[in-house]
Amino acid sequence: MSRTRSTTLTGLVVLILLAVAGYYLTQYRESQPDQAPPTTAPTGDAAAQLAGLTVAPEGKMTGYSRDRFPHWSGQGNSCDTREVVLQRQGADVRTDSACKAVSGSWTSVYDGEVVTDAGALDIDHVVPLAEAWRSGADKWTDQRREEFANDLGGLQLIAVTARSNRAKGDQDPAKWQPPNRDYLCTYARNWVAVKANYQLTVDQAEHDALASLLAGCQG
Repeated sequence: MSRTRSTTLTGLVVLILLAVAGYYLTQYRESQPDQAPPTTAPTGDAAAQLAGLTVAPEGKMTGYSRDRFPHWSGQGNSCDTREVVLQRQGADVRTDSACKAVSGSWTSVYDGEVVTDAGALDIDHVVPLAEAWRSGADKWTDQRREEFANDLGGLQLIAVTARSNRAKGDQDPAKWQPPNRDYLCTYARNWVAVKANYQLTVDQAEHDALASLLAGCQG
């Protein structure tokens, strides 16, 4: 075989390999979030933040609609907020060319269940949208409500089983707490941090439940 023919065949093999690699990189890619958000706030900070929150009766639901909190917003690269949360909080997450999670593993911290089907997960708002509405968000602009509903920089969004999310509904910690007792301190800290960050109020029962939870936490 001549050197020219050998070189030509080698070049063809390289081109084929590059084409195959390019195809799979397009169809499937490992999730590598640009920056993972914090997962919990310190207890000391939470206690101080709770003390600084305004205690007030819950407002009415008049005018409320989930549509007043637009979600899930586009985040670039064909991804929306839901898909970004799934990528950040899962292990070995692989996505298709439309940014949909096609495989991976997620631990639902509310109930401790390990999930391998992204379709079985909800993205929970730690402070529910309806709860936020009753706590002051009814007076926000729609833009502010969209920021709240798609907050990727804080502690507000978490991937959990649909079952646990729907059991929670729009209830505050005086009415619902995660059945996974090991997560209670984190849940209380994050709830308070979100309310403090967005200057939302707490009702008395909610305040007392949070104070009781935080009193039993360390660190």
